[in-house]
Amino acid sequence: MSEDTAASTAQEVPVRLFTSSGKHQKSSVDMTQVVGTSDILFVCLDTLRYDVAVQEEASGGTPVLNQYGPWQKCQAPGNFTYPSHHAMFAGFLPCRYDAKNVADRELLFFPKAIGLGRKTPEGAYGFSGSTIMEGLEKDGYDTWCVGGVAFFDKRSDLGKVFPSYFQKSYWNPSFGCPVKDSTKNQVDFILGKLSKADAEKRIFLYLNVDAIHYPNYFYLEGASNDSMQSHAAALRYVDGELGRLFAEWKNLRGNTFVICCSDHGTCYGEDGCQFHGVNHPAVNTIPYKHFFI
Repeated sequence: MSEDTAASTAQEVPVRLFTSSGKHQKSSVDMTQVVGTSDILFVCLDTLRYDVAVQEEASGGTPVLNQYGPWQKCQAPGNFTYPSHHAMFAGFLPCRYDAKNVADRELLFFPKAIGLGRKTPEGAYGFSGSTIMEGLEKDGYDTWCVGGVAFFDKRSDLGKVFPSYFQKSYWNPSFGCPVKDSTKNQVDFILGKLSKADAEKRIFLYLNVDAIHYPNYFYLEGASNDSMQSHAAALRYVDGELGRLFAEWKNLRGNTFVICCSDHGTCYGEDGCQFHGVNHPAVNTIPYKHFFI
């Protein structure tokens, strides 16, 4: 089966999961058709708020991401980067906002060794090991991590935890939160690596985009403090850089499955709350989508 045929089939085959009401939930992709035939690109727009994402979607501020369908309103797996990523890397991606039961969760990846009846739902990729990446590595994938926020910088024991889950992990100071061109620098680095990658080896890439994380005031001309407006400006900047990444990835690698989401939101003074690491609707409500390029 060709890559084009496999990717097309993956988009056409429905997945059915039982919800708590006994009805079937229809999913848009069958991961058993994706794994082994396509690269997988997991883009985390660290700290992106749902309300800002849909605002920019509606205004046309994110033309690249708008090409791939609307944002889905979801519950964050955690209220800051560390717990959220432990959940996502174990297969528990953001679930839809109105989910009332664990059975309402759409599972693209299923950790076979724990709970939930230990029966892989139809259409989910059942993986062995402690993380998605470990499972994919066993199935022949090369797993890459390009970090952003400090939990990926490898400059401390804590900053080495997540990178250690990948076969190849990369971070340098030009990818860090205080750098205005951080996303451009990350994309340039990835495309340089991609041009030399083995065309026969499937890649799982995790990219932590930290431009939207604080500080982000420098994306808004004349601003001296972070705000909802600078948060939105940062997202517009990121959208343009993702356009370069997606276009060149498709050119070099062909069909690729993309997961794009936030890990948590953040507060700008709502109810007296600042930043994240607290449970507030602005932190716990995030955007999610997945699609093929």
